[in-house]
Amino acid sequence: MAQRSREVEAHGGEEHEMTFLDHLEVLRWHLIRSAVAIVVFTGIAMANKEIVFHDIILGPSRTDFFTYRKLCEVGAALNSPGLCINKLDFTLQSRELASQFTMHLTSSFVIGLLIGFPYLFWEIWRFIKPGLYPNERENSRGAVFFVSLLFLLGSLFGYFIVSPLSINFLASYQVDPSIANEFDLSSYISTLVTLVLSCGLMFELPMIVYFLSRAGILSPEFMRIYRKHAIVVIAFVAAILSPPDVLSMTLMGIPLLLLYEVSINISWWVRRRDLAKLNEQATS
Repeated sequence: MAQRSREVEAHGGEEHEMTFLDHLEVLRWHLIRSAVAIVVFTGIAMANKEIVFHDIILGPSRTDFFTYRKLCEVGAALNSPGLCINKLDFTLQSRELASQFTMHLTSSFVIGLLIGFPYLFWEIWRFIKPGLYPNERENSRGAVFFVSLLFLLGSLFGYFIVSPLSINFLASYQVDPSIANEFDLSSYISTLVTLVLSCGLMFELPMIVYFLSRAGILSPEFMRIYRKHAIVVIAFVAAILSPPDVLSMTLMGIPLLLLYEVSINISWWVRRRDLAKLNEQATS
């Protein structure tokens, strides 16, 4: 999407062309406001340590977690007790003196970033939007809402689906019964954060395809032709973003494949709408 190299502001009825330094100053204040918002949310998360750690961070490490309880209910309804996860055979340890304090800061910052993401993207969008042409603004209407919504849905999917199932698999896997699973707190939190943030970013694929299709860079035919290549790329991305096990890769790869198919339909819808507008202009 093209962006103009200048912005115009009204000053006493006269137009003022912004210099490169003016752009940097405007960007600096957008970033400062975003950072302040994230710091505020981080402080709130730090002040609620019990909720953040006991209920949110350590939730998937206990069998009373929402996902595990629902799996047990589904298993009971289908008469399939194997679906019920009623035991997580591992313990968490803090092996370094400052580990718990560091993890408290890190976890609070991640939660602050997750909560503040819509505002962060809104501030960035406010900086970009004045440099767009009117038709580009029209095409990107609702971008902040849909980007924030998809990021939220992806993060929830990562937290409630991918993370607990991956943690259960990794915690129950043993090469020999004599080896006890005693994980460091930092390893557990880094795995959880990676899965949640990765899923949040992956769910932005439809929006990326939408903007590329609006710009004429992508087409549904192109995406269909290179579907096999996309599957290889998706498998590679899932292998990088997920822990090194087949279950985690599958749990991240399948949603990406579904999102890719949804994105093909989005690209087709964008192309059809553009053709309808061109036909309308040609007949008017």
